[in-house]
Amino acid sequence: MALKKEEWIALEEQAAKIRQLTLDTCNWAGSAHMGGSLSSIDFLVLLYYKYLNFDPQNYTDPDRDRCVVSKGHIGVALAALFSDLGLIDRDELKTFNLTGSKLGMHLDSNKVKGLEASTGSLGHGGALGLGMALAGKQLGRQYKTWVLFGDGECDEGSVWESAMATASYNMTDLIMVVDRNHAMIDGPTEEVMKLEPFEDKWKAFGFDTVVVEGHHMQKVAEAIEYAMKATEKPVCIIMDTVKGEGISFMAGDYKWHYGAMDADKYALATKDIKEHLAVRLARVEKEAE
Repeated sequence: MALKKEEWIALEEQAAKIRQLTLDTCNWAGSAHMGGSLSSIDFLVLLYYKYLNFDPQNYTDPDRDRCVVSKGHIGVALAALFSDLGLIDRDELKTFNLTGSKLGMHLDSNKVKGLEASTGSLGHGGALGLGMALAGKQLGRQYKTWVLFGDGECDEGSVWESAMATASYNMTDLIMVVDRNHAMIDGPTEEVMKLEPFEDKWKAFGFDTVVVEGHHMQKVAEAIEYAMKATEKPVCIIMDTVKGEGISFMAGDYKWHYGAMDADKYALATKDIKEHLAVRLARVEKEAE
């Protein structure tokens, strides 16, 4: 197994911590993109706290791994994560998306330490990641580059242009990841613009494609380790996730792509995050070695 029991427990607790901090930041801001943030947090926690060669104290290290969050509208989750890593002052989260703050709804890499790219204009992350990966190859560096897309974002033709180029150059050090939460701002993805057969599309573009339960830390960790060892063709990890994961009234509801809460909903969401962690820890007790 990729994760031993103690490590798995620690990562689950870390994910719950980031979920709560994301919720708090949304509450301070008055509103935020919560649904897609919550569906991405498990992967981001695994990447930044276990697999990414990234030192927050040396975030400009030329040999660091790169992570481009193409679905940049989840800046509220990234702000929470980067605050926990020590790259953003915790008090600054209380200014998120408010006038005069350096923390906009889509985070600015010129203002946030350690953020590889300013994203949020959807579809651009693949090309940015490919450029970083190609630069590393030309310079003889061994770092890996990760790109996190949203599934609704994959309506953008530029996603597929970068995928085609990635496979053409056989950039196995560039790993594409899709947060497949089945929803976008206007509704379920399959009602707005059909993506299926989604796995087959990535395969047709030249990727070794892995579909994984996106909220099972162990399974996502195994997919990450598989992708990191790839040498024959680039890997795309499709994570089957739930928009709004961890909060009962948000889970699976596309209307929580963006939203605001009153005091009662905030209290319920806080309670839900604690209960969600308890369920996840019970799974660890059942399945861990």
